[in-house]
Amino acid sequence: MAIRILLVDDHQIFREALRSLLEKTPDLAVVGEAGDGQSALKLADELSPDIVCLDIGMPGINGVETAKTFSTRFPKIKIIALSTHSDRIYVMDMLKVGVSAYVTKAEGGKELLRAIEAVANNRQYLCPAISDATVDILLNKSAGNAPAVLSEREQQILRLVASGMSSQEIALNLSIAAGTVDVHRRNIMRKLDLHSAVELTRYAFNTGMVND
Repeated sequence: MAIRILLVDDHQIFREALRSLLEKTPDLAVVGEAGDGQSALKLADELSPDIVCLDIGMPGINGVETAKTFSTRFPKIKIIALSTHSDRIYVMDMLKVGVSAYVTKAEGGKELLRAIEAVANNRQYLCPAISDATVDILLNKSAGNAPAVLSEREQQILRLVASGMSSQEIALNLSIAAGTVDVHRRNIMRKLDLHSAVELTRYAFNTGMVND
């Protein structure tokens, strides 16, 4: 029996290219297309696809919210996230709401086919554009703990950054120099490939280091 696939992307040309690729592949059947999250949810209810290939950056209900709703309403449907971004923040957001695979659009159709094969066999899949370091962080993090890539002091400082403290406030809290805090912050951002306090805070929440 063919694997039933629903394509969800607001760019019609991109959907057509995917459909052309998938329809040339044995045992795959594109049963529908949607240009936004709301339409996708309606079609999923009508068509009962096995897999949804879902663009993250859509107008209206974005991919993250759409994926979250899919996971709640249609838990048996596997979701493959499609994105122009390989940033770990986007990846973690999508994995957090239940997607089974993440493929960047730049990787091309072969990676999508690999992702479809993986999720059809109940495996997760992250395309090669997601760096090895990112994969390690995503797949090996545990609730309440930062990845082993961060030292205990760096984890401590990251939690305080996420709580809203400035470098000076953190320095006073830990009885160290503000310059030392800044060095640790730069090291944390370098190790995690993050670039602002906002991204650090989001990372800390997403990995369970701090609670909402």
